[in-house]
Amino acid sequence: LQWSSPPEAIECFKSQEIWFAPPQFYELCRLCNFSSLRELHKFSSDRALEGCERWMPVMLNASDGYIQLLPGDELYPEDPDYTGEKKIIMSTDKKVEDLMKEGSVFHRIVIKNINDLAVYVNIQAKYKHMNPLMINSNCSDYNSRL
Repeated sequence: LQWSSPPEAIECFKSQEIWFAPPQFYELCRLCNFSSLRELHKFSSDRALEGCERWMPVMLNASDGYIQLLPGDELYPEDPDYTGEKKIIMSTDKKVEDLMKEGSVFHRIVIKNINDLAVYVNIQAKYKHMNPLMINSNCSDYNSRL
């Protein structure tokens, strides 16, 4: 066990020392917006009464990877299968790169493989929440403040 800041944890993920599932990677990217625990606490206290929403990622299988679509993304289904009972499988023969070039409204996690994740968000977060920093696990060109 090791205590790490969100940027340190992301760096460990990039070097494959540790692994996170996509939702945890997303939340670490969100935590990178804060420079201190005090700042995070103030943010969470200030927005506590604003509300929250529960959502379910929807997997889109592409020819060379996967995209976890989140609410607000232009490809997110109008009626997602929250329970898995419908057994809906979204898939395309297109490559992830082509889907990214064709799109313009993003709230997604792109998964090339188990150690290659990228977060893309250009929508306004609801309930005064904070969007994650857009981080690609294969490069270090993000601007974490922590």
